Amino acid sequence: MPEFRTIDAGAAQIRVAIEGTGPLVLMVHGFPESWYSWRHQIGPIAAAGFTAAAMDVRGYGGSSRPPEVADYRMEGLIGDILGVGAVLSPEAPFVLIGHDWGAPQVWNTALTHPGRIAAVAALSVPFYGAPEFSFDDVIKRVFDDRDRFFYQSYFRTPGRAEAALEADLARFLKGFYYTISGDAKDGDWKLGLPSSATLMDTLTVPAIMPAWMTEADLAYYESEFRRSGLFGPLSRYRNHTRDFEFLSPFRGKPITAPACFIAGDKDPAFNGFGMVADPIGKMRPAVPNLETALVLPGCGHWTQQERPADVNAALLPWLTSLKGRVV
Repeated sequence: MPEFRTIDAGAAQIRVAIEGTGPLVLMVHGFPESWYSWRHQIGPIAAAGFTAAAMDVRGYGGSSRPPEVADYRMEGLIGDILGVGAVLSPEAPFVLIGHDWGAPQVWNTALTHPGRIAAVAALSVPFYGAPEFSFDDVIKRVFDDRDRFFYQSYFRTPGRAEAALEADLARFLKGFYYTISGDAKDGDWKLGLPSSATLMDTLTVPAIMPAWMTEADLAYYESEFRRSGLFGPLSRYRNHTRDFEFLSPFRGKPITAPACFIAGDKDPAFNGFGMVADPIGKMRPAVPNLETALVLPGCGHWTQQERPADVNAALLPWLTSLKGRVV
């Protein structure tokens, strides 16, 4: 097991799981996850000669849980990443790895603070540059105005989704993890429902989880969300317009750090819910030093949990190549 430290990141106290010594590799999870989402990567990265650190994003697990929606804007989360880096790697730039919401966090940290980030890897969510419009506007046009359910619209009103999902956390987590995994079958994710539907209406809750998510894994996640609640995690989705305004000055600027990207071809976040034909090709102008790009056939959204061996086989050589070059 890694060592746990609570680090004063400035605006928040951030719990970090740490193993190994050497250049810092900081891992940032997504929704609804935890430092634990990196359980298959921490040991191998440490064994490769790095300080492997996986943080609980603010609002999750053992980290601070501030009370306002605006506390979960991208600017604040980037500040937490930089604050952890300042403690664990005060003199040297460090490497970031992110998945799901963690991917935009690490991409945008590298974009806005290039002097502190030596290299960046992301799983699931590509980077196309600072946005040209708020994702709130996209949601309204594509879903809300057409009376179509979209999970981020369902999350919009503070308290509504929290009350529904916290009432049976185990059922929510099982349904959410399974339905967008590579193990889900056609029709398990119920699309095209009216906007009056609930999130659970769209999900399939399996009797038995796939082998990559054991009962012990699920129980750990559930225990973490019983401690933290869902307000902070869900409030990430309530900050699209604040994020757009924060990132607007960086529009048109590329990420110049060495980069790695890994995704599954069954992951809706990879191809923009089917709207992007060639995500990696579209990324390259915004990430010109994309050195490793891998798409895993049959893999769903939970990239490093569904396919840990494949992810590590791509990630570790790339990380090792950074030694003596940027770290």
